[in-house]
Order: sequence, then C-alpha cells, then structure tokens
Amino acid sequence: MAETRTEALHGNAEGLDIQAPEAILGSLADAQVEAAKAVRNAIPSIARAAEIIAGCLSSGGKLAYAAAGSSGLMALADALELPGTFGIQRDRIAILIAGGDEAFRTLAGGPEDDTEEASTAVANAGIGAGDCLIALSASGTTPYAVRAIEDARRRGAATIGIANNRDSALLRQADTAILLETPPEVIAGSTRMGAGTAQKIALNMLSTLTAIHLGHVHDGYMVNLMADNMKLRDRAARIVAAVSGRGHEEAASLLEKSGGAVKTAILLAAGADSADAAQKILERTGHKLRPALSAIEGNKGSKA
Repeated sequence: MAETRTEALHGNAEGLDIQAPEAILGSLADAQVEAAKAVRNAIPSIARAAEIIAGCLSSGGKLAYAAAGSSGLMALADALELPGTFGIQRDRIAILIAGGDEAFRTLAGGPEDDTEEASTAVANAGIGAGDCLIALSASGTTPYAVRAIEDARRRGAATIGIANNRDSALLRQADTAILLETPPEVIAGSTRMGAGTAQKIALNMLSTLTAIHLGHVHDGYMVNLMADNMKLRDRAARIVAAVSGRGHEEAASLLEKSGGAVKTAILLAAGADSADAAQKILERTGHKLRPALSAIEGNKGSKA
C-alpha cells in the first residue's frame, strides 16, 4: 500500500530530536501555518457544504458530526459551540464519536474500527432525509467515519466528508467532499497536529458561514446568541447597543422586553411596535435582521 500524506514524515523533521528547543518549536509552528494555508484550497467545497447545511437546518432538519480520535475532538469543539454562539437548538445537533462518552476520558484507538457502533449511532440519532451528516477523518479511511457516512447517505441524509488525504474512501462516499491537503506531520502520523488544525479551521469556517446563511450574524455580531450567563448577557446588550446606536442601559432594557432575543431587541429599538410584531417581521424576512430593519424603515416611510 502506498504511503499516505498523513503517515509520511515532514521534510523538516530529520534530526528533530537533537535540535535546540527553540528550533524544534519553530519547526512545529511553521508546520501549523503550512497546514492552515491548505484550507484555502478547500474554500469552494466549504461554501457548497455550508449552503447544504443551512438548507437542512432551515427546513427543520438535524446536523450530525461523526468522527473518531482527534478528529472527533475537533467535531465536538465545533458542535458544542453552535447553540451558545448561534442559538441553534441543542436537539438539532448530534455528535457521534467512536467510543461514545468514554472517548472524552480515554481516547482509545479500538473504537474507530467499530463499524457496528457507527451504524448504531447513526440509527439512534435518527439521521435521515432532511438531515445532514459531516464525517471527519484525517486519513479518510477510518472505518467508524466511513460507515457513518455510508449509513447516513443510505438513510437519505445529505453527507459531507472532510479528510486530509486525496481520493480517500470518506471523500468518495460523501455527497460533498472537503479535501484539506495538509503537508506531512512533523511527528509522522500525529494528525492531532497539522491535520487537526486544518480540520478545526475548516469546521469553524463551515459552521460560521452556515450561521450567516441562517441570519444568525449581522456585520460581525452574533445576533442569535443564547445569553445564559453574565458574560453573554453583557455581550448581548453590547451587540444591541452597537447595532441600534442606543446606550448600554437602554439596550439591556430592550433585551428584557424581548425575552433576551437580540434581534427582537434591535427591532424594538428601530421602531417595532412590540416584541410580537418584531418576531412577525423576522418570520417574514427569514429571520434575517438586515431585511427586517429595512422593512421597519420602509414602513416608517409609508406612514410619513
């Protein structure tokens, strides 16, 4: 079998163990930058995938992530942030990691070969038509991830594969393939390093663009955040103040009237008659704030 990029040795790794600490760290840092640059070539595929995910979520479907090992941790980090950052309901996000909850304590290698566990996880998550599953594997051959994408596709879900090796099984099985062709690792095969960095960046980009399609971002603000602690409530008030031009205290008061909903509070500041009226405007504009604000301005003009 030909050696894959994720198992090959980086060109700068020769003599690594006898180099000065600063030189070693310099090589590691440079390799991370190289890996990050590889994501740029995947932008067209990431854009297509985000559109697919947004379509599924806007139609009431679920988004599932399936992976093993360090790829599973990258998936977990992205998935867990979606409810708080973008207000996506927690029951619309499924995280399928080889080894289940035990993987969070002991990242054993064996479960990644368990295809039956993958099939069971996909079935238990209820993945099917109208849903979307993202499967990740640095090698692109991890049995758990490949079986998850096969089963999800067979059940009618849209599938997205993310891998770091060209022409791998995972990418061939996916409806939308995202190739992150990172250089070989400085520590050969340690894909938690460069490959993992590229996966993390790609997932951040993918979920953020999805949220923009869904109307959860206005300018650079997370206008659909779930403000469930003091820091986030203060952030929500600052967002309302920044977008509406009102003071912080008034923004906080508007948030109280809106039940903590940032978009609704901004529309109240813009002249919506009530929180209910603001919500109806958002429903008409696909929950996107910019056209909702334009609708209020247009309504003001027609009354003048």
